[in-house]
Amino acid sequence: MNAPQPPKHLGPRGRELWQRLVSEYCIADAAGLALAQTAAECADRMASAQEAIARDGAMILDRYGCPKAHPACVLERDSRTGLLAALKALNLDVEPARDGPGRPPGAGY
Repeated sequence: MNAPQPPKHLGPRGRELWQRLVSEYCIADAAGLALAQTAAECADRMASAQEAIARDGAMILDRYGCPKAHPACVLERDSRTGLLAALKALNLDVEPARDGPGRPPGAGY
């Protein structure tokens, strides 16, 4: 069976996230692929909002010349929330692999 290809509409950040999720966690079922696509779309949207904020600043002036939060701040926040929700729904095992129980060696605790 061929590995699934990322949706064509994804941008660079979304495509990279989609490919990593699908390959590292062996996602092949329809629901998992849909959630990976949602996470990737949110990553793209968040990147777009971050670019606008970097370009214009987090605060902009409204039509009366008063400072207000950049509208992209809301988009960034909502996209991050959607990304985290999709990742949570995927129920990925994100616990690092360990050789045994207890703290990692050299942690200095």
